[in-house]
Amino acid sequence: MPLLEETTLPQEHPPTLPVVVIGNGPSGICLSYLLSGYKPYLDTGTVHPNPILYRKLQETKHLPITEQDLEYLSEGLEGRSGNPVAVLFDSLLHPNADFGYEFPPVLQWRRDKQQHIPHLVLGRATPGGAWHAMEGSMLTISLGIWMELPGVNYRDLTSGKRRGSINDRATPEEILSYYRNYVKLMGLQKNFVDNTYVTSVQKLCRGHEGKGLENGHAELGNGGVGYGETGGFEGKGIECKDSGGGGSLWEVRGYQRVQNDTHVPFCLFAENIVLATGASDSPARLGIEGEELPFVFPSISDLGLAINQRKLDANSDPILIVGAGLSAADAVLCACNSNIPVMHVFRKNLDNPNLIFKQLPKTLYPEYHKVYHMMCSKTHDRMGAPSAVNGPQAVSVASTVCAKMCPKPQHVTTNMATNGSLSLFPDYTSFPEHCVVSFQPDMKCVLQGNNSLKAFKISMALVLIGTNPNLFFLKGQGQYLGLDPAKPISCKQNPIDIEPYTFECTKEPGLFAMGPLVGDNFVRFLKGGALGIASCLLKRLKKKGKLIRNGGSNFL
Repeated sequence: MPLLEETTLPQEHPPTLPVVVIGNGPSGICLSYLLSGYKPYLDTGTVHPNPILYRKLQETKHLPITEQDLEYLSEGLEGRSGNPVAVLFDSLLHPNADFGYEFPPVLQWRRDKQQHIPHLVLGRATPGGAWHAMEGSMLTISLGIWMELPGVNYRDLTSGKRRGSINDRATPEEILSYYRNYVKLMGLQKNFVDNTYVTSVQKLCRGHEGKGLENGHAELGNGGVGYGETGGFEGKGIECKDSGGGGSLWEVRGYQRVQNDTHVPFCLFAENIVLATGASDSPARLGIEGEELPFVFPSISDLGLAINQRKLDANSDPILIVGAGLSAADAVLCACNSNIPVMHVFRKNLDNPNLIFKQLPKTLYPEYHKVYHMMCSKTHDRMGAPSAVNGPQAVSVASTVCAKMCPKPQHVTTNMATNGSLSLFPDYTSFPEHCVVSFQPDMKCVLQGNNSLKAFKISMALVLIGTNPNLFFLKGQGQYLGLDPAKPISCKQNPIDIEPYTFECTKEPGLFAMGPLVGDNFVRFLKGGALGIASCLLKRLKKKGKLIRNGGSNFL
């Protein structure tokens, strides 16, 4: 992403907002809904199947959930998220969903325009976030109704499409359309600025209280967002000489891409920043020799492109798929459906309880269990080990690399084989407990497993071992925010450390994070972040007397 020179950014009267959300996927959309005055109340015409939770809800049924004690409501609940508020909100929206029931939500939504918090949601495309980049023909891992956001039934926006009560999953194309339409139906467009790229977020000291910004005007591109009168909020003079200014603001810089690919820079201030960028920015890498070669790719879309361009067919050398997650399984299905031979390499043991396939019901996910069956029944070991050639080749280097990659480093005692393709199944072969040592310019991959090195000729390699968030716009790429500040932010291994009921970063007041950044990778649970953040901000701003009184945002 190109960066703009500091001197090109507007310097006079940048707007100041209570909240700026970075990311316009389902996390940002749901948060915008809650910040726009939509408030969840207990629907007195329903009964929650959890009697303890229902009794708690009855105690304060006159109050919206956002004004209640989320810790008290969450106590004792269990679910598939490690965050208690995520489990609470999911339980209210989809009671007993994990038991296969489809009970209606126990919430009703009322809009209170007096409780609107001015905010902007910045996204690199139209609303939908990472769903823009997903393969449209695949089915979501979650049921379609679990992908919906509060207030709008998913099926109502998808023409009543339903694939059956057992398999009610959706395509990414349908989900993306739902999110776009949701923003329009809920009247949230004014909060969203599309095609914006944030290049810098840094904390500034808050100086003296200044006068309101009178008729100021700074725009985000053509048709973008400016600001005018403060609508009851006082402008803040910014002084960065020391940290004794009585608080702080966040400065957000970046650019908006407009017609003819013109980049229009912007700068604004925010009292609070919400990170809702997801986790799909940077594909995870193996960090091995040859990973930059032109036949090695990080996305399943590259496989689809090669198939559409007829670069692969049943007579091609096998493609190598690395990884044991759902993306790798999708790639296996895609290749097998096109009769392209596959080598599937992954480090886990087939009996590992952490394999995602062991966590998915067979009735809902038959295609993934088909892949798992192939992984177990068509292993390379069943074909017998390939013959070895004379002379050691790069054994010491391979041992060092594999020691870094494999959970149980193995000592290489045999020579490298170069004729491994003779021992492959014609359509699919799995290599459990193997790791890739290197890719070679002659279109070969070198694998290690079972105390041996094996070289195979391939036509293409897909490294599908997950993705990492790219927080380049934060100090130190945001690494200091993680549970382990010594490691980069990772949604699974090292998520951002947050307060569990407010989603505020423990190491940075005024900075919030939600969704995959805090370990909630499913839409079903990331909505809990919106509830926690909205509840926190509403209580804080109400205490300060800074909620909008006229039902709208004069910053927009």
